[in-house]
Amino acid sequence: MVSDRLQAWVRARFGPSEAEAALDLLTDFVPLAPGSTAESAERVQAAVVILSNGDSQRFLDAVALAQQDWRDVLVGAGLADDDWADQLNSVLGNTSPGRVRQ
Repeated sequence: MVSDRLQAWVRARFGPSEAEAALDLLTDFVPLAPGSTAESAERVQAAVVILSNGDSQRFLDAVALAQQDWRDVLVGAGLADDDWADQLNSVLGNTSPGRVRQ
């Protein structure tokens, strides 16, 4: 699942076909921590997207990095510290991470 606000961020930075492929990869291949909540899932997925900065190859590299160790993408995207929620809100907007894409 990918939150509404993350979907919007992806669609604004990738072309239409690339955005759909990116969202599919986020849904299917980005690993999540055991017992993940909606917020922690969004955090890891957003870290992958933030690292890509809208570049397809960088996105694929970030997905691969997350598959090796999801904590590395959190560090790379600046979402590893206690203020990660504030950092994420500053990038995606301060809205609830509602889930719609499954």
